[in-house]
Amino acid sequence: MAILHLVNKSPWERNALSSCLRLAKPGSALLLIEDGVYAAQRAGDMAARIEAALGEHKVFALQADIDARGLNDRLNPSVTLVDYDGFVQLATEYDKVQSWL
Repeated sequence: MAILHLVNKSPWERNALSSCLRLAKPGSALLLIEDGVYAAQRAGDMAARIEAALGEHKVFALQADIDARGLNDRLNPSVTLVDYDGFVQLATEYDKVQSWL
């Protein structure tokens, strides 16, 4: 069963992303939203973890949250950006949606 995992907390504020990456099964997807998009930066301590995750999961980030935080020029090119319609589309493509708090 494929799950869409939503991570909305900064990886430096909470351990939601770390827990998600540890427990998510291969074939699942991660959607970084709100402050979770800070993990989508191409440099920094989370960059290697996201790159490793891309071997087993699709990783997406919400474009509006990237824009709101001014991260466009620092984004990991392997992370796929989605708009709100894309968010809804992802939620319908996966069997379940799991929010990590």
